[in-house]
Amino acid sequence: MPMLKRRLTLFAFAVLLAAPLSAQDAEEPTQQDSDRYTFREEHDPNGIGKFYMGREIARVMGHQGIYWLERPEREREEKLSLLIESLELEPGMVVADIGAGSGVISVLVAEEVGEEGTVLAVDIQQEMLDALAVKCKELGIENIEPVLGTNKSPRLKPETVDLVFMVDVYHEFDFPYEMLLEISRALKPGGRVAFVEYRMEDPDVPIKLVHKMSEEQVKREASLPEFGLRWLKTVDKLPRQHVVIFEKQPPDADKEDDGGAPQ
Repeated sequence: MPMLKRRLTLFAFAVLLAAPLSAQDAEEPTQQDSDRYTFREEHDPNGIGKFYMGREIARVMGHQGIYWLERPEREREEKLSLLIESLELEPGMVVADIGAGSGVISVLVAEEVGEEGTVLAVDIQQEMLDALAVKCKELGIENIEPVLGTNKSPRLKPETVDLVFMVDVYHEFDFPYEMLLEISRALKPGGRVAFVEYRMEDPDVPIKLVHKMSEEQVKREASLPEFGLRWLKTVDKLPRQHVVIFEKQPPDADKEDDGGAPQ
């Protein structure tokens, strides 16, 4: 199996290097954008100088960094097996992996949801989805569907998804408000969304600061009333990341529920 993984990684990496860098649906700023987001000339060099609710948005890792996603030591460093356990997957579920990249975690989820389930692997880089297609063909996986999203929408149908998860990607969204609004619309009532982010609270986590998020910050951003999300729980058993999980409330849910927002 290790030899197979190495072969797939090298093959997919070759595919990506041969492909041009995709455009990310750049859009002209609107008045709402200027009201919601701020920009600073002086900022973290690993960020884009755009700020949302007090934090700087990080630079997106391009498809040239696929080797980082596919590195063999990732299980030891991040315990992906524990992450899968934390998501509480069940056979037959429809699960969306937003920012799926080359599909390392999509493949693990596909096994858990089984043949009757579906994994919607969403990415804004076609090159990543091309690498995922190679992987699925090599492994004989048929329940993963690639979805080319934009930087404002994952392009998922309303109320069709049981679980959305994002592994180390939400902090890189150019338009986090718009993306989370679309994600919440895609969830079925009672569906869940899981933010998997490197812990800002832990200075020993060896990740650049702008690529970390605190639990408090995730709660603040996800608890805006228009999203209809309520904090469910936070799982802290991974070595470097926390998994902050929200549930979509039915339309008649108590409007006074603060969704777990920090006081």
